[in-house]
Amino acid sequence: MEKIETEQKNDLELTDAQWAIIKVVWDNEPCAAGTVQENLESEKGWAYSTVKTTMDRMVKKGLLKITKIRNLQLFSSCISRDQACKGEFQRMLKRAFDGAMNPMLQFLIGNDHFSDNDLNELRKLVASKDKDGADANK
Repeated sequence: MEKIETEQKNDLELTDAQWAIIKVVWDNEPCAAGTVQENLESEKGWAYSTVKTTMDRMVKKGLLKITKIRNLQLFSSCISRDQACKGEFQRMLKRAFDGAMNPMLQFLIGNDHFSDNDLNELRKLVASKDKDGADANK
């Protein structure tokens, strides 16, 4: 599966509608617009035409691609979950913290958003990253 080029990964900004659609596509790809609409109908109440129009726009943006089989159009993603999450994270970091990681972490830790278990897991991740960095510098 082709994915968007590396330099564009952090520039991904998906709308709420695009997020809803691409999550269904990831879970069902390749899939028809009708499959996406059926999956979102109870949650969003969107008509088929709304979903199809949004998906066609996502194709033009390079987020989805279409494979045609006779009269059927099957949609697949052109971005990975990881790419989308990185783009969303960068967007939030830029908007809320002027792109600075340290103030974001201070905010999260200072506002009791972490349980003791979360903090222990975070310590393990930092220790692991420190170890990886030390190994790379050898």
